[in-house]
Amino acid sequence: MQIAAKDGGRHKILEHLGSAHTDSELAALLQSAREKLQAGQQELDLDLGGDDRGAVISTKRSRWLIETIETGWRRLGFDVIDDAAFFQLVLGRLVEPTSMSDTTRVVGEIGLTPAHRNTYASALKRCATHDYRDQVAKKCFEYAAETGGLSLLLYDVTTLYFEAEKEDDLRKVGYSKERRVDPQIVVGLLVDRTGFPLEIGCFEGNKAETTTIVPMIRQFQARHDIEDVEMVVAADAGMLSATNLKDLDDAGLKFIVGSRVTKAPADLQNHFHWNGDVFTDGQTIDTVTPRHAKSTVNNVKKRAEPIWDAATHPKSWRAIWQYSTRRAARDNQTLNAQEAKARGVVDGGKAPKSTRFVKTTAKGRTLDVAGIERARSLVGLKGYVTNLPATVMDPGEVIGKYHDLWHVEQSFRMSKTDLRARPMFHRTKDAIEAHLTVVFTALAVARYLQVETGISIGRIVKILRPLQEITVTIAGHLHTAADPLTADAATILTALELSDR
Repeated sequence: MQIAAKDGGRHKILEHLGSAHTDSELAALLQSAREKLQAGQQELDLDLGGDDRGAVISTKRSRWLIETIETGWRRLGFDVIDDAAFFQLVLGRLVEPTSMSDTTRVVGEIGLTPAHRNTYASALKRCATHDYRDQVAKKCFEYAAETGGLSLLLYDVTTLYFEAEKEDDLRKVGYSKERRVDPQIVVGLLVDRTGFPLEIGCFEGNKAETTTIVPMIRQFQARHDIEDVEMVVAADAGMLSATNLKDLDDAGLKFIVGSRVTKAPADLQNHFHWNGDVFTDGQTIDTVTPRHAKSTVNNVKKRAEPIWDAATHPKSWRAIWQYSTRRAARDNQTLNAQEAKARGVVDGGKAPKSTRFVKTTAKGRTLDVAGIERARSLVGLKGYVTNLPATVMDPGEVIGKYHDLWHVEQSFRMSKTDLRARPMFHRTKDAIEAHLTVVFTALAVARYLQVETGISIGRIVKILRPLQEITVTIAGHLHTAADPLTADAATILTALELSDR
């Protein structure tokens, strides 16, 4: 960038202002040139103060990204935690999830002065000694209460594995959907009906998922002293156990839990007796299901399905079954593949450890034809178990609330992808809990920003991170310039009521 004068048809360079490599640097140089040209001087002041380097960038920061994340942090009330290093750990987790040591680079690249690695380590220790988890959880509860999300609580679990060879009291090898054999922990996440996080907890890696829901609910109730507040808890079929349902009911909680299709023949005895396995698309059957496998609660002599009530049906829960033709088509595709696989095994193919519809006896392998027919009679059915009476909630609303579980699944996906909660490199229980506190806090900020803007945290970072505000020193004077806002950036800032000032 140069200032030149035209003299006798030729251009004469009066001053070299510097070189620009980005839009923001070019904007700064243009602004400097305008100030020199419009200063009202008869003669340009070309004194560079003895510095022949031209323009020098003093600072560079992703202002709008920082202000956006700070806005979510502040509006959720997390600034009650007066710890700059902890905020930077959460900020780094949102911008570019990485190790604690590498957070220094991430924070520095977006224009903040990063804390030292030792300071970050101390902040993680303060998570336990100052109970940051409790402070964050209480602010999350207040936000959910104000936005009306507490009427339905959604629960799910996942596993976080470690880059470690040996187990300890917490990190243990257990069931993994990804068939990993690394030590892991089981993480439970409780969210409101929109997916906003309310409680997070970790358990030993070999702990059964079904045994985590009640401790998490009780932890949530004790933290907020809400034993007498009526709420509905929804969880998938993995949480279905007689003990869990009884404990939830004893705790005064209403629940909606997915049922297993293998329970359909017992629950729908009346329907199968009077109507066979014929259903219409969208048909719902409101009936009862036994609390224990040995209980008998249906009477096929009566054509009408029983209407569940806690007082009149002490040995059962309410069960709702729905049939869907789309689900039936999907189920049939799965069954066709399983049947083909079973036939291949029976015909002499190599058998995996367990193959559905293959019966193995001393005489050899045979096809379980009865099992296939029974499975085909149940395609398209999905069941839901609840202790909410029909007078309080109709079948459609029960099913609708259960389907809100995708919000908690989305929150877990965010924690695993956008926030990269795993793998985990911490070793001690306190460090692991501190890491989960950072992830939990970052997830809350991410969900808040997504609700307010309608844009995922990943896209927010992608849109705002390149927009930089720079300060350039030219001839001893400071000049500030910024990249122009894109349409997407303007949408985000408008939604958050942030203005370019």
